[in-house]
Amino acid sequence: MSKEKANVINEYHLHKEKPQQLQFAIHDLGSYLRKNQADTTKPHIHSYYQIIWFQSGKGTHFVDFKAYDVLENAIFFIAPNQVHYFDQHTDYEGVLIHFNESFLVQKDTEIDFFLKCSLFNNPYQTPSCCIGKGIEPILGEYIQQINAELAEDTAFGKEELLRTYLKSFLIQVQRRKNEYDKIQGKAPFLVDEKRLQLIHFVNLISENYKKGLTVAEYAAIMHVSPRTLTDLTHQQLNKTPLQMIQERIILEAKRFLLHSSLNVNQVGYRLGFDDPSYFVKYFKKHAGISPSGFRKTVQ
Repeated sequence: MSKEKANVINEYHLHKEKPQQLQFAIHDLGSYLRKNQADTTKPHIHSYYQIIWFQSGKGTHFVDFKAYDVLENAIFFIAPNQVHYFDQHTDYEGVLIHFNESFLVQKDTEIDFFLKCSLFNNPYQTPSCCIGKGIEPILGEYIQQINAELAEDTAFGKEELLRTYLKSFLIQVQRRKNEYDKIQGKAPFLVDEKRLQLIHFVNLISENYKKGLTVAEYAAIMHVSPRTLTDLTHQQLNKTPLQMIQERIILEAKRFLLHSSLNVNQVGYRLGFDDPSYFVKYFKKHAGISPSGFRKTVQ
């Protein structure tokens, strides 16, 4: 293992080298934390999606640069490449669900469902929500059905049923969240064609931000004009496409500066900057502070 490799944020995968295996897993939260505490309490990322259901216990969960309170029946939705870590508590009761996108998305209709589910893909909200009382028996039943199905070795339609239970779990949480947002006076996350386009653009940025693509190149991938893309992001987020690209690059830079011991030049190279001095100028322009200054301030 190279020295640089040892210094970066730990990254975990779900059966990356074994695509023939089930791209889905479920764990008892408390047991998982006790077994893996040395890893779970350090900043890390996944290439898969993670659902963390804290059924009981109080503490703090850290996602990117924010600390979130853990309350009874809080659920966290961690998307791929989000830096997060647990606190030192191992007495939580709850459930961990891991799955790769390929498990849930099998055809176009499921892509549409996944995009419409704002729990992972909504750029407007935090990665956590609290489902409160009343819904936990329903969610618990899905968890029981998932565990029972996983215990079957070669049952007919096993993967299809597991996928159905996972979608049902997400639908119930999404319904509860929509109800809560309505009570709080928040506008519901209604997915129309423009919102789907926006989510598509956000996902494209995450896949390509290291390549230095222009707004015109992103627009071409989306089969729209640069003007249409600009109108879209301005209407939905009051931002330009270029601002969104820049914010994604700065977010990743901050992740490395905060959660790794890579030096500033190494961070720049990892983000596609061939000239270290240009990376420093770029970061300072968009973050308002130098990379080394940011690292010292946060530490």
